[in-house]
Amino acid sequence: MSKKAITVAVTGLNNTDNPGPGIPVIRGLLDSDFFEVRIIGLAYENLEPGIYMDLVHKVYNVPYPSTGTDALLARIAYINSIENIDLLIPNFDAELYSFMRSKDQLLQMGIHTFLPSLEQFEERHKSNLPEFGKKYNVDVPKSKALTSTSEIYSLKPDFQFPYLVKGKFYDAYVCYSHEQATTQFNKLSSKWGLPVIVQEFVHGTEVNVIALGDGTGETIAAVPMRKQYITDKGKAWGGITIGDEEMMSLTRHIIRETKWKGGMELELIKTSDNRYYLIEINPRIPAWVYLAVGAGQNIPEALAKLALGYEQKPFTHYEVGKMFIRYSYDLITDVNVFQRLSMTGEL
Repeated sequence: MSKKAITVAVTGLNNTDNPGPGIPVIRGLLDSDFFEVRIIGLAYENLEPGIYMDLVHKVYNVPYPSTGTDALLARIAYINSIENIDLLIPNFDAELYSFMRSKDQLLQMGIHTFLPSLEQFEERHKSNLPEFGKKYNVDVPKSKALTSTSEIYSLKPDFQFPYLVKGKFYDAYVCYSHEQATTQFNKLSSKWGLPVIVQEFVHGTEVNVIALGDGTGETIAAVPMRKQYITDKGKAWGGITIGDEEMMSLTRHIIRETKWKGGMELELIKTSDNRYYLIEINPRIPAWVYLAVGAGQNIPEALAKLALGYEQKPFTHYEVGKMFIRYSYDLITDVNVFQRLSMTGEL
């Protein structure tokens, strides 16, 4: 059977020590047995390493979502007029809102997406996690959304040190004093905006699940993982797939109840008494997705099939004990390549 040729635009090319999901998503797509994929990289910065890794066929600069949806859509329309994009896979939380709001306009251009609804996106926000837990009968740590540093001093007796201070989109810090909490509040609010979330620190082992929902309540893919090595930014630099039916059952429950559409990552804490606390839902494919591909579930390919209307049956198996280990690698390129992208906005 000949492969079906498609063009896919992908964001998240910042393959640094705080990697975006773009490069592993691209690797999964290029591994596809079903599609012949032409990759269009969408870059926010000219020094995103994925631009220079010989995995994308063409790169275009795009404006930050903070510049407004109209500017972003106008740029996508220009790129599409040249590339005829079939599918767009955004990989950052901060850009999802713009693309979710614009899915109908994108479809009018012939560009498919496979994203959660605005309601699904909003109800799993860190600030809404307590209500999410009650609604769907899921254990979550106690948390509170803060809009000013003065609220930190009134958290007792509900919150005891240490507790986590978390950004609206990314980043989390364990704080042991009011001073530390105030410092991190200011750092996170200036970087990601308000609110900043304070969350109870639950002692246990952090485990994660990458999953894909079809939008009707069916779990198409799910692979659990335990981090083996964590950077100072809290990112997994190594991990291993694990066999845990309770994690799988919880994942299927959440996708069934929410009717989640698209990729997601569940961040969980497993306590010493074998309880699972949901500490975060990332509403897109995480950066460790290539581990799932290596374990037998090509989630980027499956997402592309669902988005474009091809049949994708649920995966029923993955390999336990598959590991991933990240590494640094020096890319060599010429300054004129960087200059061409800087001057023309495409490469």
